Amino acid sequence: MTKVLVSDPIDQAGIDILSQVAQVDVRTGLSADQLKEVIGEYDGLMIRSGTQVTADILEAAGSLRIIGRAGVGVDNVDVPAATQRGVLVVNSPEGNTVAAAEHALALMLGLSRHVAQAHASMRSGGWDRKKYVGNELYKKTLGIIGLGKIGSHVARVARAMGMDLLAYDPFISAERAQQMQVRLTDLDRVFAEADYITLHLPRTPETENLVNAELLRSMKPSARIVNCARGGIVDEAALAEAVRSGVIAGAAIDVFASEPLDPASPLRGVEEHLLLTPHLGASTAEAQENVAIDVAEQIRDVLLGLPARSAVNIPGLTPEVMERLKPHLQLAETLGHLLSQISGGPLDQLEVRLQGEFATYPSQPLVVAALKGLLSSALGERINYVNASLEARGRGIHVVEIRDESSRDFAGGSLQLASRGGQGDHQVTGSVFADGVLRITAIDEFPVNVPPSRHMLFTRHRDMPGIIGQLGSLLGEHNVNIASMQVGRRIVRGDAVMVLSIDDPIPPSLLASIHTINGIQQAHPVTL
Repeated sequence: MTKVLVSDPIDQAGIDILSQVAQVDVRTGLSADQLKEVIGEYDGLMIRSGTQVTADILEAAGSLRIIGRAGVGVDNVDVPAATQRGVLVVNSPEGNTVAAAEHALALMLGLSRHVAQAHASMRSGGWDRKKYVGNELYKKTLGIIGLGKIGSHVARVARAMGMDLLAYDPFISAERAQQMQVRLTDLDRVFAEADYITLHLPRTPETENLVNAELLRSMKPSARIVNCARGGIVDEAALAEAVRSGVIAGAAIDVFASEPLDPASPLRGVEEHLLLTPHLGASTAEAQENVAIDVAEQIRDVLLGLPARSAVNIPGLTPEVMERLKPHLQLAETLGHLLSQISGGPLDQLEVRLQGEFATYPSQPLVVAALKGLLSSALGERINYVNASLEARGRGIHVVEIRDESSRDFAGGSLQLASRGGQGDHQVTGSVFADGVLRITAIDEFPVNVPPSRHMLFTRHRDMPGIIGQLGSLLGEHNVNIASMQVGRRIVRGDAVMVLSIDDPIPPSLLASIHTINGIQQAHPVTL
């Protein structure tokens, strides 16, 4: 039976979804040794930030197919090791978008109006109105470092509050920034000109301690900085000194390089103008439910053989790309699976030709899908979108990608896969018709127009009277029902291909008999 381990606390809604397809074991608080001891029993693992999934644990996870992180960051998962072992890693990049954005805005407002200090003063009997005179956000300049989902939401709300927006994000287009009414500029200028700065970056080797003493000194003395992104982006010792010495007017920090925050951290010693919260960015009831549902649905789908929306280790497959290309990815995988079965042996090369509209799509996801299909006959469930490229490279399959935007064979374009090696060179071509309907449109350059089906038979034969009848009679004698049939040819009485959709697989004895029919040169049973 399929089993999923939940090793960190998650909302019950996520557990209910997982229970639809698997036995769910909730075992929180496991040590690394305990997790390593039991992980081999499970097909899926659902975590939050508490569980550390190391290469050592992954090595013991012989049955593991997917790790779901109920949240955005996956820095507690060894993603390269998971990729090497063919384990899909998914997260919930949008489930806590609003929660994190609102917390950044709350901290910005809290800093400006001294909310925490005024509250503490009131609780101790004070009434210090003059001491806690604040500042308005209206008409101030907000510098946003990172315009992803969360940064973009902050921008929309801040603009509605009357703030001017500067941003630094090297991966966003000027057109997109213009749509958001944000002025793009370089990092130094944002820090030099902004009244408030909010960080929305991942922690990477490039962003670690990005905000250092030098960058903090470039800020206005009246400026404030907020970090609700990831710990380690800000040099905490440098920030503490900048606030304490008045280099900047204040800071609010929700995430830290090491969590929980060390009692001896220099941040804890700053008494004024520093607001600290214990990683509350995603801590709303709505966000916890949203991320649990999102990740649980992805784990469920993958265990059912469907694609995930938000895999972090499938190159090029963002949720937007996945949704837009879903039928095209299915076509690529189907054609790859078909090609492997009619090629009949180990291949040296796969040529992926994107024609017409297909040439305008991101190619890498389509190539990966084609490789997954190509290798699925040999590797079964071991092959997936994560390890398909690695497995192909390990098998010496050279991939050639060709774009041909000038081709206009079908309105939506087409995808052609060609193999070299095996028992000869072969080509299969397909297209996506209206409403996502898949069609096989050519076999070895012979035109056909058939939908893929579970069981099919492809033949190469001489275009001569009697062959179709003989084949139909032979299948009938063996109680194999024909659902549909189509013949493709280029010249009369030359070579042709025949494609049959059948209700049952072709047994080896029947295939041997098919090869004895005069005029049939090749016969390839296919199961998709």
